[in-house]
Formats: sequence, C-alpha cells, structure tokens
Amino acid sequence: MNEKFSEVDQKEIQLPETTFSRDIESKVFQSIVFQALSKIEGIHLVSKGLIDSLLGRDAQESFSAIHIEQDQKKHSVSVKLEVNVRFGIAIPEKSDEIQSKIIEDISKFTGLHVSTVHVVFKNLLTEANQKDEESEEEDGELETIVSNEEEYEGF
Repeated sequence: MNEKFSEVDQKEIQLPETTFSRDIESKVFQSIVFQALSKIEGIHLVSKGLIDSLLGRDAQESFSAIHIEQDQKKHSVSVKLEVNVRFGIAIPEKSDEIQSKIIEDISKFTGLHVSTVHVVFKNLLTEANQKDEESEEEDGELETIVSNEEEYEGF
C-alpha cells in the first residue's frame, strides 16, 4: 500500500496558499487624520455643519471635513481634508507639514500606501475669529438649550 502513495504526485496533496484580507473602515482613517491634525499648531478643521450642531454631535464624530477614498486593488488611500489656517502662517509650509504627518501616521498604523493628500484651505483665521470659534464650541450646547426653553415658555 505504501508503494501506491509513493507514486502519487506531491503537488496534488499540497494545500493552496492562504489568502489574507483586511478591511479598514473610513472612520478609522478619519480618526487617524483627526489625531494627526490635533498635533499641528495653527490649523483647525472646517466647522461642523448646522445639523451636527443641532444634534449635539462632536467634531470627532462627524468628520465632515475629512474625506477618504480607498483603492483596494492598489492597497492605497487618498485623503482630502478642509482646514482653516491662522493668519500669519505660511500656507505652503503648513501644507507640507500636514501632508507629511498624515502620510506618516496612516502608513504607520495601517500599512497602506497614501497615494494623495489634498489639503483645501477654506478660511483664514484671525485671532478674533479663532477665539469666537473656540467659544462657540464651548457655548454651542448652552445656546441650543436656552433657545429651546424660550420656545416652550408659553406651554
């Protein structure tokens, strides 16, 4: 009986190669980009929308200014983000800093190639604008509550 097995071609017995697969949701990439941007001075993501403000969503939950596209065949990621920059900061240097940090972090944490990082500078922030933006983030929930109470006073 051993003689029969010695005549069998070994290629017929070998197992096929294992195929490994992983899927990374866009929210993961958005979180990585958000964390990378939080470490860069002089920029802010474009503000969340009216609906997000009314629903009380955090800026980190909505990620409306961070857009991700994945190319499964090339194992790469494209990032587009919209930011506001503080007045007095050189935009080309800040763009290079943003792009380098995002490429470094996404490659480090996901192992994927970053094919493009498109930074759109939407607005120039003066110190007055920046203080207003920070106070709106803190007071946004209080203003919504007060306006809702005023509407229902007559009941």
